[in-house]
Amino acid sequence: MKTTRAAKWLSQTLAIAVIVAGSLLAASPVASADPAYGTPSLSYSGVSNPPTSDKPQSKLWWNDGSWWADMWKAGSGWSIFRLDRATQSWVDTGVVNDTRGSTLADTLWDGSHLYIASHVVTISGDGPPNPSLSGQPAKLYRYSYSAGKYTLDSGFPTEITNNSSESMTIDIDSTGMLWATWTQVTGNATSGFTNSVYVNYAANGGPGWATPFVVPVSNPNPAPDDISAVVAYGKKKIGVMWSDQLTGSVWWATRTDGTAPTATSSWKVQPAIQGKGQADDHLNLKTLQADTSGRVFAAVKTSLNDSSSDPTLPQLLLLVFKPGTGSFSTSTISVAGDCVSRPQIMLDTQNNLVRAFQTAPPTSASGCAYSGVAGSIYEKTASMDNPVFGSGRGTPIIQSASSSNMNNVTTTKQSVDNSTGIVVLASDHVAKRYWFSDRSLGPVTPQPAPTAAFTAAPTTGTAPLNVSFTDTSTGIPTSWSWTFGDGGASTAQNPAHTYAAAGTYTATLTATNGGGTSSATTTISVNPAPPAGGVTVVGSATTFAGTAASAVSLRAPAGTSPGDVLVAAITADLNPSMASVPAGWIPLVNALSINSGSTSGARAFAYYHVVGATDPASYSWTLSTSVRWGGGVTAYRGVDNANPLDGPLTTAVDTTYSATSITVPGSTTATNGAMLIGGVACDCASPVVTAPAGWTGRWEAAGGQIAELADRVQTSAGSTGASTWTLSAARAVAAWRTALKPAS
Repeated sequence: MKTTRAAKWLSQTLAIAVIVAGSLLAASPVASADPAYGTPSLSYSGVSNPPTSDKPQSKLWWNDGSWWADMWKAGSGWSIFRLDRATQSWVDTGVVNDTRGSTLADTLWDGSHLYIASHVVTISGDGPPNPSLSGQPAKLYRYSYSAGKYTLDSGFPTEITNNSSESMTIDIDSTGMLWATWTQVTGNATSGFTNSVYVNYAANGGPGWATPFVVPVSNPNPAPDDISAVVAYGKKKIGVMWSDQLTGSVWWATRTDGTAPTATSSWKVQPAIQGKGQADDHLNLKTLQADTSGRVFAAVKTSLNDSSSDPTLPQLLLLVFKPGTGSFSTSTISVAGDCVSRPQIMLDTQNNLVRAFQTAPPTSASGCAYSGVAGSIYEKTASMDNPVFGSGRGTPIIQSASSSNMNNVTTTKQSVDNSTGIVVLASDHVAKRYWFSDRSLGPVTPQPAPTAAFTAAPTTGTAPLNVSFTDTSTGIPTSWSWTFGDGGASTAQNPAHTYAAAGTYTATLTATNGGGTSSATTTISVNPAPPAGGVTVVGSATTFAGTAASAVSLRAPAGTSPGDVLVAAITADLNPSMASVPAGWIPLVNALSINSGSTSGARAFAYYHVVGATDPASYSWTLSTSVRWGGGVTAYRGVDNANPLDGPLTTAVDTTYSATSITVPGSTTATNGAMLIGGVACDCASPVVTAPAGWTGRWEAAGGQIAELADRVQTSAGSTGASTWTLSAARAVAAWRTALKPAS
């Protein structure tokens, strides 16, 4: 909605008064006719904002058989409360975090620590915007838990940012790095206002934060009213979503754990939904870390009701991101005629349901003046696998018989089942009272032990060999214990480990939950290091054009020096030719066609270049026509500058659009320490490419067209053998490979 939150609350209060007075804006009976649902709880005062807001945030978590909440206690501040289900009352644990009444918070329980990110609130709308205030720090509180008590960890709270914001959310990635996002408005009425999507990170769960930075993607500047949210998903990814009412978009930026946090090449961005009226400043993200497909569920609000009186238009939408396809599916939660607002979702693994909660007028109301009016909290459900919601507002779960002011429902980031039940909080900001709903999901059944499983990449290579382990266990494990076979160990869910010496090692994962444990193993084969003077990798850089462009610009990787050899690969849509090539670059793959035609297919290009003393920081190619493209470059050191290639080029092409793998014939190298290099190009923008066994994938450009580069050291002269790349989806594909000769 294009208003400030204060204006929204005032409008809601006035609208309720008008309803009671019998205004024609909303023909509805008085609130006393409404049946009651849920339970009234603590009264509050001295806090600037409804204590259960804001839309992306979570105030609840489940731990050690109980529900907990970050709640405001008058005269004390924000404190940790526990729900006593026997008495249906929230019990103050005496643990106070932030005493500032101008703050709101997002909570996260990761199984070992409780994180509370508390930020000073500045609400910004469009008439006129309110800039974020400096000197108003957002703080991270981290607590350890033992014997029913939370204890603030030494060194906390820490400072996430020194500026206020409308909202802030946090999540933790697979490496233990904590992430926060918020939007920050700068400027004034004279020069204009700019809203930017910010992120920050802290290694090892938050002791020290980096410098906040704007998410490094195109157009991170939505309207002043817009907000952002962050979520960890897919066991090794972080996603940031934000509304953008200027372009009618909800944007989705993603990053793989372990990549350079601030590097543009680490982030990919795409619209989750886009079109006139498709965005508003309401969004809520949830995911299942145990979901092997890595789906992300997002509840968002449209602003279609601002430009149309059609009651059948979507008001609240569920967006589901599926990493396997790289795309979002969309389904309607509620329509404009339902007069709903402020969606929150919860994932019910017991029943495989998405549970959507929303604010709407009381059950007795036959209409409403406009979307966003306070009243009651409703619930609707749909299958996670086929999220089709029924018509109407759903089932009331929080509603007063004497007040029509229920609003701002909040839930937990965690999934729920019959061991947890369902608890949600809301607030009546007129009466200044919390309300909550506590429901069972049926009798508790014994939890089965998990089935341990994992992947390792690579499983073969030369010492020192860096291996990434990814947990794929089923059965929702709660802890992980790894041994790597060389004396190393880890308790992270998705660790990385370096094998320093040659040998054959057995890596073992033991996955544990309340039902028991199970183990899985795999073999890691580490070859001797290549002879001294072999070829080494300096670094890589990659980019893409998601919209048609003829100019291809690739920057030299950081650390590149004269004498290094650069290998670049480019995949272009619709089979263009290469109109110009930067000086000094020699073709490896010159227009390898994946298919032919001007309306389909793609074309692969690859080049190499010996870096000179006066080389530029980036290099530019020109395609014969404007198309989408993806590309990247890797720098290699120790290559024979006079004769860089140590083997013939071999290629393979599959134009059937049904290939899920492609094999390139091998060649014979004559030099120990040669670096085998190869790449894949496909007529696609999203499938994930997996390098051959024993090869290291250096980069993958996605979003325009897929281009990928991988390499492997050849430790002894002789036949290299064929190499097989795999794709995560069937496509038309081409691949190539050759070798770089080490300097003598």
